[in-house]
Amino acid sequence: MMRSLFGLAAAASFLLSSTQVCSAFTPSFKVGHASSAFGVTSAVKQSSLPMSAVAEEATAADTSALADKIRNIAVIAHVDHGKTTLVDSIIKQSGVFRDQDQADEAGDTIMDNNDQERERGITILSKNLAVMRGDVKINIMDTPGHADFGGEVERVLNMADGVLLVVDSVEGPKPQTRFVLDKALQKGMKALVVVNKIDRPAARPDYVVDKCFDLFVELGASDEQTDFKIVYASGLQGIAGNEPDEMQDDFGPLFDAIMESIDPPVIDSIESDDLQCLVSNIVVDPFKGKMGIARVSRGTVKSGQAVALAQPDKAKKTGRVNELFVFDNLGQKEVESAAAGEIIMFAGLNDVEIGDTLITNENAGLNAADPLPPIAVEQPTVRMTLGVNKSPLAGREGKFLTSRMIRDRLYKELDSNVALQVAETDSADRYEVSGRGQLHLTVLIETMRREGFELEVGPPSVILKENEETGQIEEPWESVECRVPEEYVGGVIDLLNNRKGELVDMGLEEGEGLSVIKYLVPTRGMLGLRSAALTATRGTVILDSVFDSYRPKIAGEIQGRDKGSLLAFADGTVTSFGIEGAQDRGKLFMKPGDDVYKGMIIGTYQRPGDLEVNVCKTKALTNMRSATKGITTGIVAPVDMSLDACVEYLAADEILEVTPSLFRMAKNPEMQGKKAKGKK
Repeated sequence: MMRSLFGLAAAASFLLSSTQVCSAFTPSFKVGHASSAFGVTSAVKQSSLPMSAVAEEATAADTSALADKIRNIAVIAHVDHGKTTLVDSIIKQSGVFRDQDQADEAGDTIMDNNDQERERGITILSKNLAVMRGDVKINIMDTPGHADFGGEVERVLNMADGVLLVVDSVEGPKPQTRFVLDKALQKGMKALVVVNKIDRPAARPDYVVDKCFDLFVELGASDEQTDFKIVYASGLQGIAGNEPDEMQDDFGPLFDAIMESIDPPVIDSIESDDLQCLVSNIVVDPFKGKMGIARVSRGTVKSGQAVALAQPDKAKKTGRVNELFVFDNLGQKEVESAAAGEIIMFAGLNDVEIGDTLITNENAGLNAADPLPPIAVEQPTVRMTLGVNKSPLAGREGKFLTSRMIRDRLYKELDSNVALQVAETDSADRYEVSGRGQLHLTVLIETMRREGFELEVGPPSVILKENEETGQIEEPWESVECRVPEEYVGGVIDLLNNRKGELVDMGLEEGEGLSVIKYLVPTRGMLGLRSAALTATRGTVILDSVFDSYRPKIAGEIQGRDKGSLLAFADGTVTSFGIEGAQDRGKLFMKPGDDVYKGMIIGTYQRPGDLEVNVCKTKALTNMRSATKGITTGIVAPVDMSLDACVEYLAADEILEVTPSLFRMAKNPEMQGKKAKGKK
């Protein structure tokens, strides 16, 4: 009896102690008391939610707080509307520089740090930077404004949540404004309209805002997108305001508008297995190799993590993230991890390509997310051939001369230039390069020239395609807008009509008193148009164009150059005596002492057709006195031809020789052979 009573007492004691121990590990939530579980303060009833629901609510609040600390914006506009100058002022007002001396040392074009960008005065490559506004990080992407580099804009928009649409306070929306805004609206982004250059004497902000609203409506923007915020600014002076006549001394209103109008990133998950990062750019570092720049769409990426690069319907490329960076001011900062919403740069995967999706490969990728759709860009419209220089003067300067070196360089360019295409041709030493426009291709040629390449470049031609529904051959057309003084309107219209253009609109621009002419012109007719228009208007025309659409090909040839070329009669060195006799025939590109070869273009003939002249002849030596010995003829200075001018000058049967220091044009020997056979 005593044993059984003792056993019951022991059991009761054990049950009581077990209950106390269990209650010690049971979370207790009381009404009206805050719980700091997961770092988020919340008041919940014990009986209202299970433990998993509390965790989900806390995680959602955590991701929301994380998203509110980031803004990802792309700055888009037409060329010369002041994007880069605006971004430079944002940098200077964000405490990036130590003091004014360091800011002055950085110069006026901080973002345009490429030599060609500074020489041409345009942005060619998109750039990433990040500035802090209080405790919010603003990732900014500066984009090109020229239509030929639209591929850069399309690529960068994949990393942004909203856009700053910069519009000139006098000109208003232009053709490229329509193109870049259309791409942003298609992705569902909201735009903050910045009326820039508000300090111009002829500024007309009300007109510009009305035109912007009309453009949004024409492009099919939603009601939310059409209700855009407007900020007036001067990027050059670094001032902004909510009204044209209420400007502040800094960019405070612009920063406030960014925080108010641009939505923070939408974060679904920050779990490591849900990782999805679409690679939008590639940078090659001499020490770290190829580095990818991507926006973390979902999940979290960590330094040292096992990852894979995936594309739909392609094999995975596995590896490990060796180093992970986020953008910090004008540079990068190494971090251990980055969550969704952040823009990262990573190293360790040398076979990374634009369009790859970075996903996790932990546990052999069993729980990995699906790859995102690759980046889609507009197709190229213009092509040129690049090959080995085979002229009689080849090999004197360049370091890279062979077809293998040229091929490797062109295919390397494809890693970062998404709008470019390279294809093999029937010739083993010549490659076909296709791009968005003539400028897109000449920038590549200029870059290769500065690297030490010698090239033979063919004339530009348009890319035709067959309509699958009608079976017709179609060619690209461009929307052209010309602004020109009224006295030259007739010459410009005549020029565009001769190139099969169709008049769309014509009027007088208020403010500066220029006439505005809008045309639709075949891209074939646009080749060489710019230099001809500058000549016809004495350099006063402002010409903008952007790709419009493909239309049925126009029968026949489109009038190009109306003058022929002066050709070298024989190999040799140009002499003063030879130039004296040739300069009356047209404008020369050569000066005394230059080397020439037979068939080389040495100038522009003043009439149609080509003429051979001997610029290498020397004056006969004689001991006879001449009555005109003391009379000397002045030599006219040669025309300085840039790369762009040479490419525009080329006719279908001409080629351009590009060396590190010279440009030489010549008749294509292969075409000349065909012509000779035809005559026989």
